[in-house]
Amino acid sequence: MKKVFVKSYGCQMNVYDAERMADMLAGEGYAETKAMEEADLVILNTCHIREKAAEKVYSELGRVRELKEEREAQGHETKIVVAGCVAQAEGKEILRRQSAVDVVVGPQNYHRLPDLLKRPRAERIVDTEFPIEDKFDHLPAPTKAKTLSRGVSAFLTIQEGCDKFCTFCVVPYTRGAEVSRPVAKILDEAMRLADAGVRELTVIGQNVNAFHGEAADGSVWSLGRLLHRLAEIPGIVRLRYTTSHPRDMDEELIAAHRDLPALMPYLHLPVQSGSDRILDLMNRKHTGDEYRRLIERIRQARPDIALSSDFIVGFPGETDQDFEDTMRLVADIGFASTFSFKYSPRPGTPAAEHDVQVPEPVKVERLARLQNLLETQRQAFNLGTVGQTLDVLLEKPGRHPGQINGKSPYLQPVQIESEAVKIGEVVTVRITGKSSNSLFGELIGHGGREAA
Repeated sequence: MKKVFVKSYGCQMNVYDAERMADMLAGEGYAETKAMEEADLVILNTCHIREKAAEKVYSELGRVRELKEEREAQGHETKIVVAGCVAQAEGKEILRRQSAVDVVVGPQNYHRLPDLLKRPRAERIVDTEFPIEDKFDHLPAPTKAKTLSRGVSAFLTIQEGCDKFCTFCVVPYTRGAEVSRPVAKILDEAMRLADAGVRELTVIGQNVNAFHGEAADGSVWSLGRLLHRLAEIPGIVRLRYTTSHPRDMDEELIAAHRDLPALMPYLHLPVQSGSDRILDLMNRKHTGDEYRRLIERIRQARPDIALSSDFIVGFPGETDQDFEDTMRLVADIGFASTFSFKYSPRPGTPAAEHDVQVPEPVKVERLARLQNLLETQRQAFNLGTVGQTLDVLLEKPGRHPGQINGKSPYLQPVQIESEAVKIGEVVTVRITGKSSNSLFGELIGHGGREAA
């Protein structure tokens, strides 16, 4: 049997896409391997959000080319595929920069991989035209055993693309316009996952709370309505969603945080900046105070909710005062977890053409200050859970016998010591301590919530 190695970069969408590619290629006689050196097919599933992410791909391709040459010297053929958003954005440039690449395929076209791989070896291919057909209609479902091997938590794509056109972002160009999957297809996939033992579903999309999927009766469902239906699926005990835009947090979705016990009290809601001037330059279509008021409404609905966000520092034209506005917003709101980055220009985006780019040393200094504040907030939030009793979903064995690792409602890793529990159970744990990145707890009880 041939072997395929898939390396995925970037967001949860890419993780999901990588799994679907592996599932599809299993039907073509490829078994997954975690050892690139034994792979007959190497797929790099790429991300184009930041400059360094794209450059990492080219660096990795140099190593894969050497591996391909070594295997060919031993009489083994290896094909190299570049998929995902770098493939979509750079297309033929990848073939020009790296002669060892056989196929370049965009994120909306990977369902065509089996046919692309069957073409003559001398024919190097770029397939990045947005297709008419829905790729999900052509993707086979994984086996029950394969789903179970991936764990009791799973991603489920419900929406792709973005219509917001933030001036720093390439997603509208690499993933296309906002498209929502039909409700029936989402529910079918969710029920298959639950039947295979999945306990937690994270529904994902580039702009997931813009979901507007069509139901069988022709009605259009919002994300809030979909979450209510997903919560009814036997076996699914936890729901999450990511990534969201503040403009699409409607009242029905906010109410779902109040009314749905299965919807975890954790929300990733990127704000990017606290400066109204920079938010306008970013084309975010909201102000800092509008974000604050939105957070107040969400916290009124779910007082114990933990917040996560994204921040960009050094956006073109950002002044000292603009940055201080971001620091003030962070101090005002308080975050349990965040992602923060220096601005990096992406070719083809409006911000890359801005006349006033912030010097690199200034970006470095601002990012260090912001991350210090954000890390202080994260550690304070984690410390605040010590002494609390939390429900923990058990996900995998720990490093030594008797240890088991799980996840809190707030996405925190939790370690407990017990041999009386099973993977997939939701157990009650008293948090007894913390490290820099994990919580430690003791089992209190797990009656009535057995693993599926």
